Amino acid sequence: MAEEQCLFCNIPQDRVIAENSIAYAIRDGFPVTEGHTLIIPKNHVDEYFGLSIEELLGCDNLLKSVRRDLLLVDDSIKGFNIGMNSGAVAGQTVFHCHIHLIPRREGDVENPRGGVRHLIPGKGYY
Repeated sequence: MAEEQCLFCNIPQDRVIAENSIAYAIRDGFPVTEGHTLIIPKNHVDEYFGLSIEELLGCDNLLKSVRRDLLLVDDSIKGFNIGMNSGAVAGQTVFHCHIHLIPRREGDVENPRGGVRHLIPGKGYY
């Protein structure tokens, strides 16, 4: 996809809640929990495995900063899921790398054991 047509290369500045020189953060447009945030490198990179070391560190720094900010304003948050979809078969629909930071709260699901393993039915509980 051309960068001119890329959703994340053309995000309105008023959606940006945090940024550094490498990446920016926005709230997810289809959040799975309150505070669900996307960390997005400013450089157009299709997926996680294409990020440079500098981009990895910049995204990680912003991820930690947004996590800290969420914890400061919402004491109901007791954990996080961090995830990426890399490739269409993994569920990626926007082909500009983005990292999901999903706040978790006690009781938000009946049994959280297995976390991200629930992506494949029957693999969450082990």
